[in-house]
Amino acid sequence: MSELSVNNLLGIKYLNTDDLKLIFKTADNFKEVINRKIKKVPSLRDVTIANLFFENSTRTKLSFELAQKRLSADVVNFSSSGSSISKGETLIDTVNNILSMKVDMIVMRHPSPGASVFLSKNVDSCIINAGDGTHEHPTQALLDAYSLQEKIGDLENKNILIVGDIMHSRVALSNIFAYQKLGANVTVCGPKSLIPNDISSLNVKVETDFKKALNNSDAVNMLRIQNERMSETYFPSIREYVKQYGLTKNILDSLDKEIIVMHPGPINRGVEITSEVADSEQAIILDQVENGVAIRMAVMYLLASKLK
Repeated sequence: MSELSVNNLLGIKYLNTDDLKLIFKTADNFKEVINRKIKKVPSLRDVTIANLFFENSTRTKLSFELAQKRLSADVVNFSSSGSSISKGETLIDTVNNILSMKVDMIVMRHPSPGASVFLSKNVDSCIINAGDGTHEHPTQALLDAYSLQEKIGDLENKNILIVGDIMHSRVALSNIFAYQKLGANVTVCGPKSLIPNDISSLNVKVETDFKKALNNSDAVNMLRIQNERMSETYFPSIREYVKQYGLTKNILDSLDKEIIVMHPGPINRGVEITSEVADSEQAIILDQVENGVAIRMAVMYLLASKLK
């Protein structure tokens, strides 16, 4: 397969297994490029990309911008603070105004779930979802799966554990879809109050015993508590949470086997993961960050090749 089955990247849900494999294969080539002395290629020289971030972001925004510059694209950055959005302008009006300036592709992060899908139905442009509320974060899941595959090979029948705030995490949902499409078994773990009631409909196993869940896994993806998305209290205290679900070096060393540790960032050191674990040999957190640029280059390159 030489092209993606989709014209936008709205969520992992809309991709098939061949799409994932094509993105990974393309990322391999770009990873080689960004490790050269001259890190730029002219692949998107005539493409203009607008980054629309209606929600705070550091790593994702930087990663996309760097990927765009490595591909020689023209980049326009838009932030909602101080924009016409704060004056009451609608999302569609804002985007159409930007598109009238002849923009080919839009990378958007938005606090509302489904914002990118809504936009794709109402404007004529290629849309890349950089995170929409508690819904999906497709490029994060792609770089997570790619980084893990690099470390442990084919994910077919591998056991992957996702720990933490599953309910409010867009990373969790995209991860579940990506790992399953690659043939892995997914288990989620965390306080019952932070695990959605309908999670079993996604063919995911739920385990509340953290140590038992870790012992049955090849890799663990530790998620932070999404305090900014919570309107109520979901567990007694941070101290209580750390005691039950915080990953320490002692816990890792007590397991029957060595497992890979991942984290999408930002890390709350001393809460879901200790510094000792985050900086250990078993953690591939910095590999995830590096691979994020190659994966985003691959996604934009493949989608740009489908532009009319």
